[in-house]
Amino acid sequence: MSDTPLYEIKNLRYSYGGSFSLDIPSFIIRKGASIGLMGPNGGGKSTFLRILSFLESPDNGEIFFEGKKIEKTSADLKRHVTILLQEPYLLKRSVFDNVSYGLKIRGQTSGIKNKVHEALNWVGLNPDQFSHRRWYELSGGEAQRVALASRLVLRPRVLILDEPTASVDKESAILISDAIDIIRKEHDTSLVIASHDLIWLNSVTNEIEKMYDGKIVRFAKGNLISGIWHPEQNGLWKKTLPDGQQLIYSVKPPHEKATAVLDPSEILISLMAPQGMSAQNILKGVVTGMTIENNTGKVLVDMSISGMNLMSRITKKAAEDLRLIPGKEVWAVFKASSLHWH
Repeated sequence: MSDTPLYEIKNLRYSYGGSFSLDIPSFIIRKGASIGLMGPNGGGKSTFLRILSFLESPDNGEIFFEGKKIEKTSADLKRHVTILLQEPYLLKRSVFDNVSYGLKIRGQTSGIKNKVHEALNWVGLNPDQFSHRRWYELSGGEAQRVALASRLVLRPRVLILDEPTASVDKESAILISDAIDIIRKEHDTSLVIASHDLIWLNSVTNEIEKMYDGKIVRFAKGNLISGIWHPEQNGLWKKTLPDGQQLIYSVKPPHEKATAVLDPSEILISLMAPQGMSAQNILKGVVTGMTIENNTGKVLVDMSISGMNLMSRITKKAAEDLRLIPGKEVWAVFKASSLHWH
């Protein structure tokens, strides 16, 4: 197998409106990868996905696709990469015509009925029941799955999804993940998916990157803690949490509004307030969710702490010993020096 990356990005920059810029010095996506992107709204995820799908061109920097520098996008290049945006757009036609449209404009009409029916089955829509339905006869979840089928039927080399489960029900979210699994296994399609649903995203991707303020931050599943920071007499700095009841202490930030990144592995979980520890941060919270991390097998524990969400990464044995379940009261413990500045 060739070691040539699927994508290689160097010094990419993209600006608009004078208030935002995408700044990615280096990023590599390997063939067959399944990558998730998470982060707040306005952090640059959608812009980055549009650049990866060749719908937008960066202001500066280089993009290599399978080792070839992209000087100018072409129709042939775009045939290898397809994107499904957050709001599904369907043609004012039948389901069959929507799913078959891409094949027809490519001139791939041989066996088109079987291909369309196969794609509909992948997304959990019975072809006999749905092929002749009109676009306005579909629920939101059904419309999203039809839009996904219209991408899957093309057997793309790269499938890019922007918040594919944001406006669908739980059943549709499961069927979308099943369809993604099929296209990966049968056609070795590479995936790049942006989603706010960490549990769902973790179930369909092998690695997750976090985007914030136009940058890919250091820790893939890190916690982002934004200022304002205030100096303390002991040389540390503090941030008041949203409900005003607890504080986070850090080493000196570069400026008072700086954003810190806290690796989940740096957070210990205790069932009682620890005594005699050197850690400056001992915060009381409640477990809100738990999931297994695909690439490590460890447990990601989501906690609500004074109006802020934090995530810890612990071993399965630790989770079992602590008997963690959603709703359980815990203490999150970490050092001020564990916060790194973004």
